[in-house]
Amino acid sequence: MDTATTETSGEQQSVLGAAQPLQPAQPPPPAPEPTGGATRGATSLGPATGPAAGATLGGRAAVTTGLWGRAEQQDFRSRVRGTLLGSAIGDALGAPVAPLSLPELLESHDPAGLTDPAPGARVTAATQLGLFTVDGLIRAHVRRDTGAWHPPTDVHRAYLRWALTQSDWGPDERREDNGWLAQEEWLYARRSPDRSCLTGFADGVLGTLAQPKNPTAVDPAAATRSAPFGLLVGWEPALVLQLAIECAAQSHGHPTAYLSAGAHAVIVHGLTRGESLDSAVQRALGLLGVRPGHQPVTDALQRALGAVTTGVPSPQTVEGLSPGHGRHAEEVLAIAVYCALVAENVAHGLRLAVNHGGDSAATGALCGSLLGAQHGETALPAAWLAGLEGRATVLELADDFALEMTQGPALHGPTATSTSWLTRYPRG
Repeated sequence: MDTATTETSGEQQSVLGAAQPLQPAQPPPPAPEPTGGATRGATSLGPATGPAAGATLGGRAAVTTGLWGRAEQQDFRSRVRGTLLGSAIGDALGAPVAPLSLPELLESHDPAGLTDPAPGARVTAATQLGLFTVDGLIRAHVRRDTGAWHPPTDVHRAYLRWALTQSDWGPDERREDNGWLAQEEWLYARRSPDRSCLTGFADGVLGTLAQPKNPTAVDPAAATRSAPFGLLVGWEPALVLQLAIECAAQSHGHPTAYLSAGAHAVIVHGLTRGESLDSAVQRALGLLGVRPGHQPVTDALQRALGAVTTGVPSPQTVEGLSPGHGRHAEEVLAIAVYCALVAENVAHGLRLAVNHGGDSAATGALCGSLLGAQHGETALPAAWLAGLEGRATVLELADDFALEMTQGPALHGPTATSTSWLTRYPRG
């Protein structure tokens, strides 16, 4: 999909296309077909207007009441929470063994491998960046009222705020655009950030698909922060893919890296809308097939699907999915998809996802987000959640995202504006 560009309020805008109104996550709405490319000025994060939105004012729906039913809102919130919490517990579970080979891992643990989070296990930069992705998406949705907004720019600004947490001692209260997330002191810690993320966000230059940052980077760091794009259930899947790869290219310019990120977002998107995992993977394969450089990613996903029928899941089966030793983006994605497909429950899937010689933190994070999106927060292991670092922050941000997506017009718009909300998510 080509990207149209225009200049609005000094920002370079790429318009991803006209997003459809936000629909409930369950039952899943029919996925509309792309309408033929980008449309200037029509991009939307899918305000909760529903099929009976009625009249519009200046291109924005004139809706003052939410049209989601209570059950649909609760289901969507559970899936949002499940996605973000699942990613975080998978990240924390795999982080201590991420540097180890499979023989080293099995030697340092019992024959079953790693079975539970290590005491005091902490999340990595993957979780940090995933939270800032959500923050950027909320702000993009808030800024739609201004008529001068661009989701990749809003997400990029969020990543620049994350970059400050990697260099500053703590929150700088003088920064008026920080909002609430960048004031969380526990985020001001280096947790094995990937070099491509540090260099990609070391300055204010926005990497694009035409001029991406780090064009040789093939690690999974862009994919591990991309699950939140899949929570935009009102978007067409093709637009979810486009936004995810545009934002991935801000730090990871190799097609294998940014297409893996886009594929993961599309799969999460299907799961959040109530599709089966197999169906969501097939949709991702279809969308990837027309993209230049897709072959390593589509081959990896096909390997994951094929491995499901090869026998009892084991660390050796997982190792077989990663000829590059499980540290390239497409291999991490394949491992996560395979483990989610064969999982008996969330704990079983995550244990399988981290017991191998590759990047266990990344595979755990991706698998956790898939299982959380599919089953919701109540399916996550309670004991693992109890000790999760930053759990309160993850929950607060997840609920804010769900609130914005389902009740945005009641928080900001032509007829209502919440000062406290705009303090949390400034438009500037």
